[in-house]
This record gives sequence, structure tokens and C-alpha cells, in this order.
Amino acid sequence: MKKIVILTGAGISAESGLKTFRDSGGLWEEHRIEDVATFDGWRRNPQMVLNFYNERRKQLLTAQPNAAHKALVRLEQKFDVQIITQNVDDLHERAGSSKVLHLHGELKKVRSTVDDNLVYELNGWELKMGDKCEKGSQLRPHIVWFGEPVPMISLAAKFAEQADIFIVIGTSLNVYPAAGLIEYVPDSASMFLIDPNAHGLPFVKRLEIINEKAGIGTPSLVDRLLQ
Repeated sequence: MKKIVILTGAGISAESGLKTFRDSGGLWEEHRIEDVATFDGWRRNPQMVLNFYNERRKQLLTAQPNAAHKALVRLEQKFDVQIITQNVDDLHERAGSSKVLHLHGELKKVRSTVDDNLVYELNGWELKMGDKCEKGSQLRPHIVWFGEPVPMISLAAKFAEQADIFIVIGTSLNVYPAAGLIEYVPDSASMFLIDPNAHGLPFVKRLEIINEKAGIGTPSLVDRLLQ
């Protein structure tokens, strides 16, 4: 069975009404990235950071997987499909994709501030000051903030090395280390980039550009691959 590896970014979730890390003007839902997506921001004002992610969770509860998320599930009929996502939402899982690796953490999970291995599913949308892990430290959002290591990147690179087909959806390939995954894809693999503003990459041959939004370009490509 051929292996398809798919890298998704903010563009696929935007069509479900979710804005993620990189929005216009360096803001995320009217907040400076430095204030809500760095450890320094957390140290300065943890309550503001908690409030911010609580609002993101409330927003996620009302969002639904779109045509692009649903189309990727259909690929599992004929292929071994591995999704690598830069997004922190759970829309891939809710659409029905069975193998999803989150590079930048998960909005519905929280973790200890003293032990990164203590990760918990959050019951509901609200994380409060005083909510603690089993070691007695304050819980924080399970998000990889700017300046923090990306622990899943090595596993993602291994998946990229195994790809027979590599598909990039809704990401500019400007955000590292995720953008570097394309360098691990075998020369023999077919490669596709779905993004309305995408253009060719000088260092990547065999790349087919599909200048469409995810909700249009993804179902179309899936139909082609299944045929």
C-alpha cells in the first residue's frame, strides 16, 4: 500500500472559521504573538494567556471540519495516510482521519509547567489559575510556543522520508522547522502544494502547484488520486 504523507497548516482550518498562529500583521485574534505564544508572555501574565486559550477552545467547540478535512479521510480507502499538522485544533480527528501528528501541540490538552511529559486531556474549555498537575505545578496550554523546541519534528521527518506521495495544504512553507520537512521527501515521490497563493519552490522539482483554497483543491486532488 502506497504511503501518502500530508502536511497541513493554517489555511485548512481557516475555512472552518479558525485563525491560527500566523495572521495578518503578526497578530493572533488581536493579540501580539509575543504576549500569548511565548514562554516570556506566560511568565509576564499567565492569566491573560489562560484567558486567550480558553477563548480559542470555546471557538473550536463551534467549528466543524470542512470539505478539505473530510476529503483527506477518503484517501484511507486506498492508501496508508499520515497527516502532519501545524494546527492545534482537532478538526482532522473529528473528520475521521486515523493518523494525525500535531507538531505544535493540541488545544484540547494541557500540561505541567515542571514536567513536559505530564500531559492531560482538558475536560471542557476552561483552564484556570490554580489548576495543577500531580506534582503540584500550574497547568499550561499544551502548545509549542515560539522559541520552544518542537519535540515531534524528528518523527515527522521519518514519516516524510517514507512518502510515496507528499501533499502540502494551506501552509506557506515559511515556518520552520515544519517547512524543512519537504527536504526529507524522497526524490521518487510525487509532490503537491495546495494553496491559493502558492508558487514554485526553486529547490523542489516534481512539485505540482494547485492554486486553490483547501476546500476546493483538496477534494479535487483526492478524486484524482483515488482514480
